[in-house]
Amino acid sequence: MWNPLSLFKSHADKLLTASDKQLLVQAIQAAEKTTSGEIRVYVESSIPKNMDALQRAAEKFAKHKMAATHERNGVLVYVAVKDKKLAIYGDQGIHEKVGDAFWNAQVQDMIAHFKNTHYVKGMVQVIEGIGKALSNHFPYDRLTDDNELSDEIMIGK
Repeated sequence: MWNPLSLFKSHADKLLTASDKQLLVQAIQAAEKTTSGEIRVYVESSIPKNMDALQRAAEKFAKHKMAATHERNGVLVYVAVKDKKLAIYGDQGIHEKVGDAFWNAQVQDMIAHFKNTHYVKGMVQVIEGIGKALSNHFPYDRLTDDNELSDEIMIGK
């Protein structure tokens, strides 16, 4: 089982270091260079009671207006550190193209990295995989594509 405490690298009150955030943002920006799709990462300590990771990811997806993309191709990578839970939530446009099997494979890939204490590497690899899928179905068009959602890593409590 992965140890979430090692995500608390430099400050007990932070879930990711500045360096970790920078690596994740760079992975998002690299992935988004080839697609009109949008990827965001949300990391928090724990999930509210009576919710599972996918429900929480869907809630955060909606709260941060990620369905506002033109082609409904936003994706949220969600991690609850203390609860050892994670999920990937894709909007309607991308979900219709890749289906549940793709999302499940990405989650399993991230879990495998987390079990080996490669948390940021696992998230980066999943961002790259999601980017490839988005690129296949929603290729980048320099004339029409805008960065519709911030690449900033979202940190909860």
